Amino acid sequence: MFLILYFSMIFILISNMLMFICMIISKKSFLDREKCSPFECGFDPKSIARIPFSLHFFLITMIFLIFDIEIGLIFPIIPLFKLVNFILWFKISIFFILILLLGIYHEWNQNMLNWSN
Repeated sequence: MFLILYFSMIFILISNMLMFICMIISKKSFLDREKCSPFECGFDPKSIARIPFSLHFFLITMIFLIFDIEIGLIFPIIPLFKLVNFILWFKISIFFILILLLGIYHEWNQNMLNWSN
């Protein structure tokens, strides 16, 4: 019993020491002006590097990527038409397309597909 307790204390002590040493070694200096400034091919930047980002554009991009990946998942269903039972293929295809349509309906309901707000 004491042997297990002894080894667990040693493991905890060693892991804490390693974490502390890593924290000290990897200490970054945020006071360096050159490291904090944006890099633009060695020249001083002509404009502000931190421009406001359109969240709506990001959401439209995510919707596009999700539906693009889903179209990639639909392509393997087409050659399976000749290899599997038609009823099974039809049920799986309808189920998958129904999920896609429900996703588009939800995004349309949330006004995510309107570009101008």
